[in-house]
Formats: sequence, C-alpha cells, structure tokens
Amino acid sequence: MRASARAQLRRLLGIVNPLGWTILGSGLLLVVAAAYVDWRELWVLAAACLLVFVLALPFLVGRTNVRVDIVLQPERVIAGGSVAAGVRVRNVATHGLLPTMLELPVGSIVHRYAVPRLAPTETHDESFTIRTERRGVIPVGPATTRRGDPLSLLSRDVEWTDVTEILVRPPMVPMDSLGAGLLRDLEGVSTDAVSHSDLAFHALREYVPGDDLRHVHWKSSAKAMAVADDSRLLVRQYLDTRRSHVTLVVDDSATVWTESQDFETAMSVAASILVRATLDEFDTSFVCGTSASSGITGHLALDSVCRAEIGANGLVSSAHRAAVVSPDTSLLFLVSGARGDFESFQRAVVAFPPEVRRYALIVDPSRQSRVTETGGLVVVQIADLHDLGALLRWSVR
Repeated sequence: MRASARAQLRRLLGIVNPLGWTILGSGLLLVVAAAYVDWRELWVLAAACLLVFVLALPFLVGRTNVRVDIVLQPERVIAGGSVAAGVRVRNVATHGLLPTMLELPVGSIVHRYAVPRLAPTETHDESFTIRTERRGVIPVGPATTRRGDPLSLLSRDVEWTDVTEILVRPPMVPMDSLGAGLLRDLEGVSTDAVSHSDLAFHALREYVPGDDLRHVHWKSSAKAMAVADDSRLLVRQYLDTRRSHVTLVVDDSATVWTESQDFETAMSVAASILVRATLDEFDTSFVCGTSASSGITGHLALDSVCRAEIGANGLVSSAHRAAVVSPDTSLLFLVSGARGDFESFQRAVVAFPPEVRRYALIVDPSRQSRVTETGGLVVVQIADLHDLGALLRWSVR
C-alpha cells in the first residue's frame, strides 16, 4: 500500500472516536453471539448498537469553512505575568455555519468553545487570560473545529491555525552598566591591536611597499618633505575596533545543580546580564546545552533562555560551542551550580582567547555571596539573585 493511501486510510479511521469503536465493536460481537445462540434479546442489542452508529454518520456531512485568528498580547512575558488572549472565528462560506465546537490547546490545557450558528461573514469572539508561573515556552494552538454527533461517536477535526508560542522569561533584577573600563568609539570598543584600515585613527608612519595609497596622509607628507628635504611618504595607522560582545554559558548538566530551583536562578542571572548588555548596546550570545543563539538586539539570546532545559552536554562542551557561535566575544560569563568543579571552568575558558574578560558565576544558596579571584578567573558566588547587581558592580571594575 502506498504511503498516500495509508495516510488516507488513517484519516478515515481517525474519524471514529474510542466510544464509536466500542459501540461498533459491541454491535458486531452481539451479531455473532446472537447468530450462535439464537437469542432475540441479543439481536435487539446488536441492532441498537449498529443503529446508533449509523445515525451518527449524517452529522459528518457538510463542510466547515471558517477563518480563525488568535491574538496574544504580549507574546513575551516575565514569569508571573499574564497574557491576554483572544480567538475570532469568521464564517467565510457563502452559506450559514451550523453550531460547532472550537478547541484551542494552551500548554497542557485544552480550551473548548461552543461556536453558535454564524451567517456568512459573521464573526464570533472569545477572550481569556493565560497566566504564567515559571520560565519556559507555552504553545498555543492549533485551533481546531470539530464536527460530529452529540454522543461523540464520530468526529471530523480541521486545524485552522499553526502553533503560536508564548515565551516566558525568568524573573530578572536591575544591574548597572557592564561597560566600565571599555572605551567605545563610533563602531565599538578600541583595542590595542594595530590595523592598516579602520575608523580609529592612531598615528602616522613611513610608507612601505604594499601600503594602500589611499591611506597616504598627503598634507603631513608635504610638511615632512619641506622640513627634512625627504621624499618619503607618511601613511595613516589605525587602531582596530570592534563591538563589545557578551557571551553567557550556563551548565545544563543535572549533576551540578543541588535543586532544580538553582537552575532557574541561573536562568534569571543569565537573563539579567543579557538585558543589561542589550541596554549597553553590546552584542549578546547565550548557550546552554542544545539551546544557543547570538545576535545584536538581545531578543534571540533571551528567547534561548526561555527554551533552555536540563541536559547532558555540560559546561565545557557548551563553552566550546559558544566559542564557535560568538568568536568575537569580549566579555564571558560561565554559570554553574554548587556541585560544579573549578576544573570545568578552567577547561571551558580555554576555548576563548586570553584577552577575553572571564567570570565564573556559581549559584549556591548555601554559601554567602562573595567575589574572589583564582587562577586569573574572577569567581562570583551568588547566594541570592538580588545580590547579582552588587556583586558584578564590584567585580567588573
């Protein structure tokens, strides 16, 4: 049997609900039993079961032709907030729409609405509120209409929308700027690396074969020739510039977290730093196991925070992936739990160049918040999320 034929057969069999299969199967078994023992009562029960099943078939006749729109405001929210949701059903057929049932899955809950009879172009609106409790992703949809009999023996479902996601961000705390000690020009942060072509003018030097003549400073060259009676040319020399890039790497290994809430605190730490970096106009990247993203606005990284889950990749593997995702990292934060070991931090920072500023953040509610430095790595112990701003205010300076 071809794949298309098998798919069509599955759709046909899917019309029959579990109760419908029960009634149909019972009717057929009663027919066999009645023929074997020749009991009139069994014939009556068999006929009743089969008649009920047959009477359910006409309810499938007809075609539903509607337009369903789902509105979510906002689609990104902080845990504990609410999302205003609305569903609009519009009859786009040229004839009236019989009363039908609309189902809309929201996470693990299915909302069911009875749509009344609608004339052509008539609409029906439903509104509800989605409350969020913790970080994550809440899928909404697809919106499905169901045509079937009152006993739900048979039903024909049609999906009218795709799945829309509500991204629930973790609670965050305000922080001061991360830009202390970083010199910014029009294009980013100046470094000590000398470049032959950039925006940050640094000095003049003598021309050597191979230099781009467009960088010759003719006015200074003319003055030098007049004073020293020398025919050598002077060319501009620049400082290399780049935008600051903040990268967050969170350990997704379950073995480093004492409790699941500690992992959620780490997500709040990461989100707080990413928001601050975005306000400072830094590029941002986030990696936690299989969840990774990088961008300019910070929204992509924050969306990845919503999707991050406990896994088995570990800090070292995630750090090496982050080095590939964001090779221009200038500020690195490695986040792990109380059961993590310092060796993992050391192996993780090896993936980045030595000029990258590195911080190890350890979420451990059982210890006091403090900042230390070990092996050239700034170690920040975080006992409470609200300590983050003060700890980083001291350590980044």
